Amino acid sequence: MERMIVFCMLFFCSSMVLTAAPPKATKYKQLAKTIDQLKDVVKDKDVELLHTPENPVDGCLHTAVTCFQNGILKLQPKNSHVNATFNKTVKILRRPIFPDSGEQCESSCESYERKKPQEFLNSFSKLMQKVIDHIWIFPSGFGHFVHKHR
Repeated sequence: MERMIVFCMLFFCSSMVLTAAPPKATKYKQLAKTIDQLKDVVKDKDVELLHTPENPVDGCLHTAVTCFQNGILKLQPKNSHVNATFNKTVKILRRPIFPDSGEQCESSCESYERKKPQEFLNSFSKLMQKVIDHIWIFPSGFGHFVHKHR
């Protein structure tokens, strides 16, 4: 009987560990939700087009995210009623997301096509989803995705 209880406890604990989301995945999921919240409060007409990274190559993730973060500063709220939400989400998305990999990226922010704010945010959201998916596949780090994630 004692062995059965120990086995059940061990099984339960190991299954909890296997199903728990890696902490970084949780952080990036929250950032993806924040990007989605921003989509609802951003002005999309009569605005500046923004350099929009899509499918950054290995080693250029930090550059792409920095490009998105700089572009976010150029976004405008839809109207005065959403200013508080807009300012809160922009502040969250301006925080450092990835450390610099230290590698030189051949693509600069200016090399990416300019798009409307909604398309810009959709691309940022897709990039964050790729990062989340990669963490689930390679929970020990980004490996080839950003090379040596420090």
